[in-house]
Amino acid sequence: QVQLVESGGGLVQAGGSLRLSCAASGIIFSINDMSWYRQAPGKQRELVATITVGGSIGYADSVKGRFTISRDNAKNLVFLQMNSLKPEDTAIYVCNARRTFTRDISTNYDGQGTQVTVSA
Repeated sequence: QVQLVESGGGLVQAGGSLRLSCAASGIIFSINDMSWYRQAPGKQRELVATITVGGSIGYADSVKGRFTISRDNAKNLVFLQMNSLKPEDTAIYVCNARRTFTRDISTNYDGQGTQVTVSA
């Protein structure tokens, strides 16, 4: 049974920091690309950051320079360090694991999400 459990969300003032964690089980963590998505009320789900199996990293333009994604393959953990938070970062942050077998075949799992609220 695949489980992705996020933690570290909460309420923070603008300019503050939070560190999100995602603990994975039931998958071979080291061969999954790991991502953080977020969804704010009334908005589409947004890809925030990805770290691939090979260690390549990508960020949404809106978070570049402020957020850092990292992973610990030995502990099956992925992190999102969020600095200089803004009210527009308020959303539910969801951890995602994706394993690509072929161009058309992949597995995709999401966690339940953790709420991040940034006050002005």
